[in-house]
Amino acid sequence: MAVLRLPTPATGRVRQASRRCAVAPSTVVFPLSLSAGTGRVGVTVKCSGEVESRGVGAVNVGPGTPVRPTSILVVGATGTLGRQIVRRALDEGYDVRCLVRPRPAPADFLRDWGATVVNADLSKPDTIPATLVGVHTVIDCATGRPEEPIKTVDWEGKVALIQCAKAMGIQKYVFYSIHNCDKHPEVPLMEIKYCTEKFLRDSGLNHVVIRLCGFMQGLIGQYAVPILEEKSVWGTDAPTRIAYMDTQDIARLTFIALRNEKINGKLLTFAGPRAWTTQEVITLCERLAGQDANVTTVPVSILRLTRQLTRFFEWTNDVADRLAFSEIMFVPTQRFMLCCALLRWGVVNLGWVMKNVVRFRNERK
Repeated sequence: MAVLRLPTPATGRVRQASRRCAVAPSTVVFPLSLSAGTGRVGVTVKCSGEVESRGVGAVNVGPGTPVRPTSILVVGATGTLGRQIVRRALDEGYDVRCLVRPRPAPADFLRDWGATVVNADLSKPDTIPATLVGVHTVIDCATGRPEEPIKTVDWEGKVALIQCAKAMGIQKYVFYSIHNCDKHPEVPLMEIKYCTEKFLRDSGLNHVVIRLCGFMQGLIGQYAVPILEEKSVWGTDAPTRIAYMDTQDIARLTFIALRNEKINGKLLTFAGPRAWTTQEVITLCERLAGQDANVTTVPVSILRLTRQLTRFFEWTNDVADRLAFSEIMFVPTQRFMLCCALLRWGVVNLGWVMKNVVRFRNERK
């Protein structure tokens, strides 16, 4: 039995920076079959301070059939970054396996490119082990869907994947995190990313953590296309700057890092040559499109107020988490549009909202 632990509120960096893992302590257990005839072993993950091993040996299954260093598993292969990782890996001669969730529309484009597709779900740990058989390196690009609670995939799923990778003897693990995630413990997604970095480091796996700022490809659908189609685009009055990068460049640099043994266990940050505010991006798109944008500006103060209101209700807690992230790094994705729709509804029904907030608070007393 092996136990991997993460910081509780009473340990870790609390004294150092008043920080803690904001997610509730969780336990994920799944069976792994050992080829050496030792039966089945359970791997349990708990939130506490350090990595501790118990019982026989361990998490690593030990020597077995050698795997080729070119065999990789890309998790989240259908996403904006994941598909570029797959393309780059295939172009460089890697044997690529893609972990995707079961879906109504199969990821046939990945097969057409020459990759192998396997179905699994990070929120169901028992589906993970089979996908790792014969894999040398895991490249983790996965993130949760907009309709899911943040911690389902980005915390519990990642914990299960990392512990399973350790148990299956994976040789290297690449994890994509968020730039400056260690500086914003008040933002649940960034806190989870930082805690996952620590969990990966404490697991003992050979790994590389890559922190990213923003994807340039996202700007096309968020700003360029709506401006060309004379639709509204969203912005804030925040001076936040994001050094966007082309995901093709991220993929290229990832494989350079992967081949460099000197950076095992290192933390890297990939960023573009220039950091842009939302307004600068909109102005550039207006100039290239030759027309003015219909900009809907959402003040950061309104985002904060809406986040506080949504914290009162359990069913809107996840919306509040998304709004917290939008305050730090304004990225108007579908998640943000959902938050803005809720904001508009809240303004129209402000009286009803305030009445129910007061009632809810009185009931809790």
